[in-house]
Amino acid sequence: MLHDIWVLMVEKGWLLALLRGAGITLLIGFVGVVVGLAAAIPLAILRWRQVPVLSQLVDAYSIIIRGVPGLLVIYLLFFGSVDWVQRIASAFGYADSAENAYPFLIGIIAIAAISCAYSIEVIRGALQAVPIGLLEAARSLSLSPRVTFFRVTLPLALRLALGGINNVWQMTIKDTSLVSVVGMQELMRAAAVAAGITRSSLLFYCLAAAMFFAMTAVSQVLFNRAENHFNRGFSRG
Repeated sequence: MLHDIWVLMVEKGWLLALLRGAGITLLIGFVGVVVGLAAAIPLAILRWRQVPVLSQLVDAYSIIIRGVPGLLVIYLLFFGSVDWVQRIASAFGYADSAENAYPFLIGIIAIAAISCAYSIEVIRGALQAVPIGLLEAARSLSLSPRVTFFRVTLPLALRLALGGINNVWQMTIKDTSLVSVVGMQELMRAAAVAAGITRSSLLFYCLAAAMFFAMTAVSQVLFNRAENHFNRGFSRG
């Protein structure tokens, strides 16, 4: 039996296919979270500052995205924009390139939009959790509001948000499996193709589960180390 598995996984190349799928999963997840976090920081500040109209729009975006399934977000982005993207690409003579790159681009945009919606609430909550005493100390030192925000409030908020960002990352890694519906050859898609061709569904889905668990476990260790590093000198009481 072990020999059969070795032949299936190594000699027939299915292990390499799964590893490539895992690489795409990590790439989509990482880029999606980075883009989502970059967008979430200014949007969370708008929510925290209670800027008229803009704050309500950000709140509506966060509620809507968090209130619908991630798969639906992907479907809406993919089927709602595929026609005009192909028309623009055809007009410039890049129809074939656009067709190949479009699922990857939509996958990243969808994952970024989902992670951004959750990150907004994480960062907003962290901004509100910054101890008021530290802000009063900054004012007593005659620091300007701008300097206080960028040198005191925001760095402390990001430190407090690290645990929540970890949760968003873990969720995002699992949500990348949804982009297989638009043709992305990520880990779950690779496992499904391998299971269908070889008729060894249990083997390949167990391997996919093990790879997802390995990615999230390593991520958890890295985030724990980051939290310990940035929490140095702060009381845990």
